Amino acid sequence: MKPPEGSTVIGKSVTIRGELSGKEDLYMDGAIEGTITLSDSRLTIGPNARVQADLDARDVVIYGRVDGKVRATGRIELRDSAAVRGDIVAERLSIEENATIKGRVELTEVAVGTAAPRPPETGLFSQGATASTPA
Repeated sequence: MKPPEGSTVIGKSVTIRGELSGKEDLYMDGAIEGTITLSDSRLTIGPNARVQADLDARDVVIYGRVDGKVRATGRIELRDSAAVRGDIVAERLSIEENATIKGRVELTEVAVGTAAPRPPETGLFSQGATASTPA
């Protein structure tokens, strides 16, 4: 897995104990115990990462293992190799087929004035969900 261009990289041989914060995108593939706070940035947890920490970022992409609360003001993506044990709070959530979660999931509302209006909820599907069949 190649880190996103322009990200700060913490390699798989690095271990951090304590609090990590910053204002730029971070690719974390090592071990951390504590907290990671990147309020205005994207946090990527690589496939080799061993995270025992609470995560707080704008967007979070997880390929590895996370034990702790994961909070994003934007989107959380759980890729196929992700394993999360802890609560997830985000505006949007994407989960690939083999990802696992053990914890509570809370999807928050988009800030007032920034979201497109939703159509009235009627019928079988609600909350903007749709279904389709192959053509």
